[in-house]
Amino acid sequence: MREPVDGMVLALDLVAPTVQGAIQGCVYGLLGLGLVLLYKSNKVFNFAQGEFGTTAAFATLFAVSGTGFLPQMPLWLAVLFGLFIGVLVALVVERLVVRPLFNAPKVTLVVATAGVALLLIAVQGFMQGAEPGNFPALRAGDVVNAGGVRLTWQGVIIIFVLAVLAVAAALFFSRTRTGTAIIAVSQEPTATSLVGISVARTSMLTWGLAGFLGAVAGILLSGTLGLIAPGSLTGLALIPAFTAAVFGGMTSLPGAFLGGVVIGVIEQLASANIPTEYLPGSGRVTLFVALLLVLLVRPQGLLGKTA
Repeated sequence: MREPVDGMVLALDLVAPTVQGAIQGCVYGLLGLGLVLLYKSNKVFNFAQGEFGTTAAFATLFAVSGTGFLPQMPLWLAVLFGLFIGVLVALVVERLVVRPLFNAPKVTLVVATAGVALLLIAVQGFMQGAEPGNFPALRAGDVVNAGGVRLTWQGVIIIFVLAVLAVAAALFFSRTRTGTAIIAVSQEPTATSLVGISVARTSMLTWGLAGFLGAVAGILLSGTLGLIAPGSLTGLALIPAFTAAVFGGMTSLPGAFLGGVVIGVIEQLASANIPTEYLPGSGRVTLFVALLLVLLVRPQGLLGKTA
């Protein structure tokens, strides 16, 4: 039995999981923000959100290693290429899948996004093969590594990117005409079209933004793990991101950020402190319990309104 006053034990059981969970939660928050953005605009849960990120990560990996017809690029240029591919895939999905189904039942569009996710996973598997690829960190090395607490430069980059995007999103949706138009279309599409706001153009922009957020999340998470495999973001991050969006509120953009960080911390604390012999997969099980509790007690989430 470990002494609770032991500083090392405290670091291992509480501080280290909290730090790691907050970093992991930033990635969940980025994916969750994309989910909330599309839900607000189309009232649809996008099952392909994770695969926008995985596709962007593979594009980055192929560019940095010079795979196929791509020339070998420096890492910063490969990241920009990956972000471009992530946005491009989202725009293609909006134009070829989402827009033709504008007037279809929402469940049809949800199933269509699941089909897109499966298609992207199949394409990734065809290009990569069965073995995962080694993904480079954006910056190697540790900022802090003492007393059981480790903070890498990759983690600092993730926190910085989330902070910048959180401020940028808040300013975009509150201070710009385009951001205001997106919110207006999500609330009253018929009325906004009558005053000259293009619903189709706004949808394209929204999906492009969701693709960008997914691409950033995919590149950051892959750099943290050091590996990328077909469907990896859907398998590793989509359910936590959905839980984060529900926790914060499916109608609240700030709630997605907050929910991501909280869910990441909960997952890591459960994994570190609940022995696997008592509860295998304790981190994910705790996520499901948290999701159910939020749905039962406050279905609109912490910061959301009734959806």
